[in-house]
Amino acid sequence: MSALPAFWAAASQAERDAAYNNAEAVADSTALIAERDALAGAFRAAHPAHLDLAYGPGEREAWDLFPGRDPAAPCLVFIHGGYWQRNQRENFSHLAEGALAMGWSVAFNGYTLAPAASLTQIAWQIHRALDWLSAEGAAQGIGGPLVASGWSAGGHLTALALEHPAVTAGLAISGIFELAPIRDTYLNAALHLTEAEIAELSPMRRPVVHKPLAIAYGTAELPELVRQSRDFHALRSAAHAPGPLVPIPGADHFRVLEALRQPGGTLLRLAETLLR
Repeated sequence: MSALPAFWAAASQAERDAAYNNAEAVADSTALIAERDALAGAFRAAHPAHLDLAYGPGEREAWDLFPGRDPAAPCLVFIHGGYWQRNQRENFSHLAEGALAMGWSVAFNGYTLAPAASLTQIAWQIHRALDWLSAEGAAQGIGGPLVASGWSAGGHLTALALEHPAVTAGLAISGIFELAPIRDTYLNAALHLTEAEIAELSPMRRPVVHKPLAIAYGTAELPELVRQSRDFHALRSAAHAPGPLVPIPGADHFRVLEALRQPGGTLLRLAETLLR
């Protein structure tokens, strides 16, 4: 598979930028983000017992943990998106509602954003965070298997996190799995991707990890986001790596997360099947 889409060479800069601009593609994205942040803030305020647990020296290198009733229950780790340069773990706390209702624990980790950190540094922070959770989680009521999940840029980081020995399975939602196109868009002004980073940190170019990885996307997402998910699943399938490709009907890049938040939602049921 080509690292770049077929239309890329003839595309203008504006067309390349639009191909990955999720906020502009969803007309009410500003309202959806404001609603998301308000819901997350309220949920976090109502569950203050295990917040801001540092795993590293950086301001954002911390966990928010929401332990389930059973310390041995699985834990859904959620890695936030924002193209590695926006958002924070606190913006997504309400997504724990469905998994907690299912009897799981949920954990949200932060990481330093670009341009303050390179993508290489961000990837290493995710692994340091997982080191901490695997060592210290039991003391916080989280001792079960870890299922890494993430959305958008977090989907990319989920694919890399699957390599961590503490991670049993993964759920990558609307992720980026080949970085070469990102370098050619407005997003690279903060990322400053190098050739070495594109080669080393594109999941499409790394050795296939033979752990279960479900790859999900909304059918109303930008074509490039759909293509990235389909291409990565095809690569893994060709290598006989386990895990389904799951389109969420009618969901755009922001509404796709409702299938993770809702008790019994498609993405939650999917996460559950990965441990069977």
